[in-house]
Amino acid sequence: MPGRKPAGTPPATITCIKWGDKFPAYYVNRLYAGVARHMDRPFRFVCFTEDPKGIRSEVEIQPLPVVPFEEEMVRAMTTGKRRGAWRKLTIFREGEGNLSGPCLQMDLDVVVTGPLGPLFDYAPGKICMGRDWLEKRRGNPGGHGSIIRLDPALHHYLYDDFAADLEGSIAYKGEQRYTSMTAIKHGDLEYFPDGWICSFKRQAIPLFPLNFLMKPVLPESCHVMCFHGTPKMEEALVGDCPKLRYRTRPARWLREFWLDKDEKDWMPA
Repeated sequence: MPGRKPAGTPPATITCIKWGDKFPAYYVNRLYAGVARHMDRPFRFVCFTEDPKGIRSEVEIQPLPVVPFEEEMVRAMTTGKRRGAWRKLTIFREGEGNLSGPCLQMDLDVVVTGPLGPLFDYAPGKICMGRDWLEKRRGNPGGHGSIIRLDPALHHYLYDDFAADLEGSIAYKGEQRYTSMTAIKHGDLEYFPDGWICSFKRQAIPLFPLNFLMKPVLPESCHVMCFHGTPKMEEALVGDCPKLRYRTRPARWLREFWLDKDEKDWMPA
């Protein structure tokens, strides 16, 4: 159950999007469970989806937003590596889903591994994202889109600017690049401290070829582990991945953070 909210702390909202059939309902359910284990205050957990079947009752279901540029957006979402990612910008429209106050938008392929309160309290009034690992290595600005903390009342321009120039926005080649650059333009982007938002394939798996010999690690300061691309959680649990450089030994610690209690029996200790 959620913990007690510290005095003077604003309420918290978690949002996620389940669109299409890429992620089964249990991804939403496990994300909710991870949030509930690591929150220090009451929270609202909202899933925007066209198919609520199988989602646990504690999750508030909201319909996917209907936007006037639906066809163009879907066309952009069904090409490229980040299929469906543009959809998340539509929930930032002012008043969508009656969202208010600080919201933490979480992709479904993330695992909560530490307290979430600091992610709500850090840099109030700003759009916060983890530093994108590739952009940082290249010396470029940019946040990673797996976790975004924002306030729709303050930052609805993420939707407004997107809707006003759909072609120019999509030219950013990805919603996280668009979000980062738009937030920078408005003077609102802050990166979460290094180590808070981690990449499993870049920070947990040892570099090739040591990934075949050494077990993946959970960084001590990690609050959320992102499984963007490959491997996904199921692969990391058992030690599998189609790409050799991201092949992993079994990540046993994932049992505690992602599996439900009644599911741990099938996973060897």
